[in-house]
Amino acid sequence: MQIIDGKATAAQIKAEIAEEVKNIVAQGGKQPHLAAILVGHDGGSETYMKNKVLACEACGFKSSLIRFDEDVTEEELLKCVEKLNNDDDVDGYIIQLPLPKHIDEQKIIMAVDYRKDVDGFHPINVGRMSIGLPCFISATPLGIITLLQRYGIETSGKKCVILGRSNIVGKPMAQLMMQKNYGNATVTVCHSRSTTLKEECMAADIIIAAIGQPEFVTADMVKPGAVVIDVGTTRVPDATRKSGFRLCGDVKYDEVAPKCSYITPVPGGVGPMTICSLMKNTLAAGKKEYYK
Repeated sequence: MQIIDGKATAAQIKAEIAEEVKNIVAQGGKQPHLAAILVGHDGGSETYMKNKVLACEACGFKSSLIRFDEDVTEEELLKCVEKLNNDDDVDGYIIQLPLPKHIDEQKIIMAVDYRKDVDGFHPINVGRMSIGLPCFISATPLGIITLLQRYGIETSGKKCVILGRSNIVGKPMAQLMMQKNYGNATVTVCHSRSTTLKEECMAADIIIAAIGQPEFVTADMVKPGAVVIDVGTTRVPDATRKSGFRLCGDVKYDEVAPKCSYITPVPGGVGPMTICSLMKNTLAAGKKEYYK
């Protein structure tokens, strides 16, 4: 069993990006600039945003954070999006989700200039990704594909089961895993209504768990030698921790790990790669790699 170290892989990729940015700037090019919009003061979002700022520093990017209180109006947010769309210094930007309930999330996403949509959520990027055209790919699926490639894990012709059908992870992950130039695998998507979920998992060479239920995947669902990618990050109470909680994945790690050929831990697996992929997308935006 080999642990897939997302933290070390992300650090290596950020160092590679930093080197490229140094060369771009040395040749008179523009330093990539990532902006972020944060609404409210959710603890998880605050931590995630802090990590994004640190990642920008590590990559040699310029970063800016725009904050709004929880009661921000939809109109104010749309004005901010328009301003970022028209700011030539900003190469890419993200809007930390979820947004407060009084704001139409889809309306905000639709207002983002798809050429600056480094989160890969705009329908134009989602559509281009689904037919294999160059575009910004949603950060978590891109991070998982990168890990599989960097560890030399064979995906072509393999049976891959994805647990979860969210727009951010499950659906784009399925698209990438079945595409010729990425996974080239046979893909099954399972969700809360799947009646043969356990049987599907037992037959899988690769399981990607993004269902949002702590320790959902148990040893009796995994065949020996399978590759298990755990996307789950749920905060569960833990009195022994200073913070009062610990991060828990969708996989019951201690009992599943011994059966696997490869497995990602939580934390330190997929999480660091998500932020790292955002940096990859920002570099591509700065270089106008996909859209002129």
